[in-house]
Amino acid sequence: MELYKKVRLACAEGMSRRAAAKHFNISRGTVEKMLAFSVPPGYRRDKPIRRPKLDGFTEFIDVWLEADKAVHRKQRHTAKRIWERLQAEHGFTGGYTIVKDYVRDRERRTREMFVPLAHLPGHAQADFGEAIVVIGGVEQKAYFFVMDLPHSDAYFVRAYPAATAEAWIDGHVRAFAFFGGVPQSVLYDNDRCLVSKIQPDGTRIRAALFSGLQSHYLFRDRYGRPGKGNDKGAVEGMVGYARRNHMVPIPTLPVGTPSMPILEGSAARA
Repeated sequence: MELYKKVRLACAEGMSRRAAAKHFNISRGTVEKMLAFSVPPGYRRDKPIRRPKLDGFTEFIDVWLEADKAVHRKQRHTAKRIWERLQAEHGFTGGYTIVKDYVRDRERRTREMFVPLAHLPGHAQADFGEAIVVIGGVEQKAYFFVMDLPHSDAYFVRAYPAATAEAWIDGHVRAFAFFGGVPQSVLYDNDRCLVSKIQPDGTRIRAALFSGLQSHYLFRDRYGRPGKGNDKGAVEGMVGYARRNHMVPIPTLPVGTPSMPILEGSAARA
């Protein structure tokens, strides 16, 4: 791996592939392979694995596994149960191992993959989190606004009695003042305080208060896919970070606190 890294760095800094092959005493073909992959790709199979005993039975496995998506995860098929059903219901005479390997390979092929996101400067993500606080001796729930700048990891946090439209607006205003500027865009969930309606074609009708905020500060809004928290993973992570690091032990505030500056920002995450 060390040689792999040295070759890639040398070529990235301007060394030709011919010169790299000579300098590191490797073939030009090896240099080409090193530049094609950021890490050694390992053995690469040219042809799919042949499982002749399983031919004609894979469609049953696929149907069962597809149906499992609508079933509680604790009652889904294991590879062993699939093997038993193939034997009992379809006369399968093959071994357990080829069934197990097929199920594992199928899971790998259909698994959702996540590509690490690159965050350009000038863009933000915002969300609300929940935490327990004590106000005037009474334990209650607080809702804290978080705005994160993923490129620099700078962030702003402020807690409110409720995650209302007014709290969203106040959080933005205070965050922009803390950062000393307005981001080009902010990524959100499809919160009803921000989006009053999503049209069938996917276009959004903004809530009046939020639309006015955009018109004043002139930033673009972007939205994550429903149920896909990884789309705005930076602020999702910051919500947890703020709760663990700034709300332990449980914050205690006096009676009548309208909004709670549990933490009004930080230069960067520790």
